[in-house]
Amino acid sequence: MVDFDVLNAIIAPEAEAMGLALVRVAFFGGEEDPTLQVMAERPDTRQLTIDDCADLSRRISDRLDALEEAGEDPIEGAYRLEVSSPGIDRPLTRPADFADWAGHEAKVALKEKRDGRLRFNGELAGIDAGIVTIFDKEGVEHKLPFDAIDTAKLVLTDKLIAATVPLSIEGADDMEEEGQD
Repeated sequence: MVDFDVLNAIIAPEAEAMGLALVRVAFFGGEEDPTLQVMAERPDTRQLTIDDCADLSRRISDRLDALEEAGEDPIEGAYRLEVSSPGIDRPLTRPADFADWAGHEAKVALKEKRDGRLRFNGELAGIDAGIVTIFDKEGVEHKLPFDAIDTAKLVLTDKLIAATVPLSIEGADDMEEEGQD
């Protein structure tokens, strides 16, 4: 089992030293393909460049290797490290995410049923005093305690695409599909 508090305490300072904000640390894949997934972003752009991913991956690898050499490895056994941007239909993991992405559609799953429901899908209205507000497709308001949320993510919509500007599109017109002359 992985202790996420320990992993966050190791990984967050590495991201912060690069001026990045840690979005999520997850471990998945079971015994077949164990993967440590780290999502981070630049606070000013909410994105990450490929160089940022590579640099953060090296920093995390070096830190985890040093801990392993000291006999303090926080993860038993071999695993794959994956460092990425949260992407456009990003997970919502921090209270600030629910405020920053208010007005956009999201899917929210709770740890336990609330009002007979485990899942909510609708427009985020924000967060206040630890309570996330979401309006479902029928316009019904739901107040969900942040601590009761298991997972949440944005839904890919035209509105979200319009609100998410890439860092650079330089060279996009020069790209050729494989097999073309």
